[in-house]
Amino acid sequence: GPLLDAIRPNSDMLEFRENFSKAKHIAIITGAGVSAESGVPTFRGENEKWRKWLSQDLATPEAFSRNPSRVWEFYQYRRDMALNKKPNAAHLAIAECEARLRKQGRSVVVITQCIDDLHQQAGSKHVLRVHGSLMETRCLSCGDVSVNRRNPICSSLKGKGAPDPDVADAHIPVDKLPRCDKSDCNGLLRPNMVFFGETMDSHILTKVEKEMEVCDLCLVVGTSSIVYPAAMFGPLIASRGVPVAEFNTKSTPKTEYFTHHFQGPCGTTLPPALAQHESEFIIT
Repeated sequence: GPLLDAIRPNSDMLEFRENFSKAKHIAIITGAGVSAESGVPTFRGENEKWRKWLSQDLATPEAFSRNPSRVWEFYQYRRDMALNKKPNAAHLAIAECEARLRKQGRSVVVITQCIDDLHQQAGSKHVLRVHGSLMETRCLSCGDVSVNRRNPICSSLKGKGAPDPDVADAHIPVDKLPRCDKSDCNGLLRPNMVFFGETMDSHILTKVEKEMEVCDLCLVVGTSSIVYPAAMFGPLIASRGVPVAEFNTKSTPKTEYFTHHFQGPCGTTLPPALAQHESEFIIT
């Protein structure tokens, strides 16, 4: 009835575009659904398993400690997958919007749960990666964090990481796994990302909190809104009275908190939402 209509998120693009035209600080929260449209598996549902293990059981500090060879095979597979994918229309629309609005003295920040760096590949400059990056390593001995896009990441992982359930573990000796190349270190490297059971980087979270406090429009794009604390970013922004628009292929547990819900592939719904508004002045 009328009461439900009053609280139900609407899909009025004209109203969203009006909010967009006035916004000075836009926060765009993205999840695995954006990458999925580039062909990167979400590791949920049908892609939940790698060989016979659940992805969530491999992406833990305990699993890495017990069997770093198996975990590195898993991440070699994920890195190879990501390195061979390209940004899609949603990534490109976000990057173009950021560049365009920057010339107008307006800001766009991407707060992403994705670890594939496709936002940066598309051209986004202001990206906060709350779960880290597949393309970075961290040394367990000296703590050094380095960008690493080599594929394979080391010679012993060449041709390894096939996901099929009948593939046997490679049992790579620990001294042949990725090692730190800083002088006199040679420590074991791990992916520089947040494993299940680990806390997010406090410096990144502080930056996210600041962006959430100042944004005057928020988009929640391609996220299932079930992984915490990121699942609460959109609702917390909405609780300040800021318009929040959700772009997803289906409703989520947080849809009811948001002003707008636009259903469909992000690569289809997002570009017109972020396109140049008639009120914009363009500085060339």
